[in-house]
Amino acid sequence: MPGRVDADEVEMEIRGLMMDPVTNMPIVVLKEVGAETVLPIWVGIFEANAIAMEMDKSPMPRPMTHDLLVQAMRGLGAVVERVVISELREETYYALIWMQQAGEVVAMDARPSDAIALAMRWDCPIYVRRTVLESSRQSASGAQQGNSEELRSWLENLNDDEMGRYKM
Repeated sequence: MPGRVDADEVEMEIRGLMMDPVTNMPIVVLKEVGAETVLPIWVGIFEANAIAMEMDKSPMPRPMTHDLLVQAMRGLGAVVERVVISELREETYYALIWMQQAGEVVAMDARPSDAIALAMRWDCPIYVRRTVLESSRQSASGAQQGNSEELRSWLENLNDDEMGRYKM
């Protein structure tokens, strides 16, 4: 719920955006604020580009899709309070964009990459439910996902210089 911190949610920040050295797919790396827990989320190239453009504060001659969404929300009097990576189901992450509009609290379903891109443009916090963090660890410990836990450990131990080597 906007305006309050849910005990089941962990505040995260964007640690980096990089290419998976194995699959060459973009990864948004979220890191727990004040801790070492990381959550890698594989995203599409267009979504990664939208996040990278905002990370670099690159000016665009025309509004991109996420910029347009921010303008539309503001025009309708909505205020985005937070985004929450809310669920991991069948290896797919789900997110909610929590906002207030006309005195009502509204939660909008979104892909995590879109929610993150929007949060960056709105300058609002990003949270992940603890159950999602736990599920991602359990999923990574499965036989077919053995490399995911190794990747998570590797990401947790990367310093800023090393993270830069794998940027998009």
